[in-house]
Amino acid sequence: MRAFRESFARFIMPYKFGIDEVTTKVSILREEFSELHEYNPIEHISSRLKSAESIEQKIVRKQCEPSYDAIRESITDIAGVRIVCSFVSDVYHVFDLLTAQEDVHVLRVKDYIAAPKPNGYKSLHAIVEIPVFLSEGSVLVPVEIQLRTVAMDFWASLEHKIYYKYDGDVPAGILRDLTAAADTANDLDVTMEKLHHQVRGAGPTDGIPIAI
Repeated sequence: MRAFRESFARFIMPYKFGIDEVTTKVSILREEFSELHEYNPIEHISSRLKSAESIEQKIVRKQCEPSYDAIRESITDIAGVRIVCSFVSDVYHVFDLLTAQEDVHVLRVKDYIAAPKPNGYKSLHAIVEIPVFLSEGSVLVPVEIQLRTVAMDFWASLEHKIYYKYDGDVPAGILRDLTAAADTANDLDVTMEKLHHQVRGAGPTDGIPIAI
């Protein structure tokens, strides 16, 4: 057991440091906007590192070989960072600023804002690769970044709690109400962004879907 704990710690540690690298980058952008600009598009930042149990469950679902090399290759969301922005246009703006940095390599993007999931889920997902410098040299670590608005984040949090309560088997009536709530959240995003641009004296700018 001690050998397993040590090997797992060695495996998981770069992912933790990958989270640290990304959150530092986002925190720097957030502080710069707060101190030097009239408007800060980043509301808050959170992160999560998959537990050994969560990784094991994903190994089973993906039918992945239970070796560290295979896990590194197949599971790219072990490290995750969530960035909550004020408005939809901010989501794309922050994404562009973050991925323009020379040591951030975009591997994959899924734009669930431009093309929401059937249940109404909206968010911009990206898998990026970040160099982490260790005593033995640098390693490239994949980190999943989710960017969404406050309204999208509130809806997603509620959706997660509902699916957890019903163990994934959510009654049809609740699913209909949840989808309707997603439409309401979208209407709120559109209205609030329009008001925001009116107050700032600028014309509204629509977020441009990203395809990579």
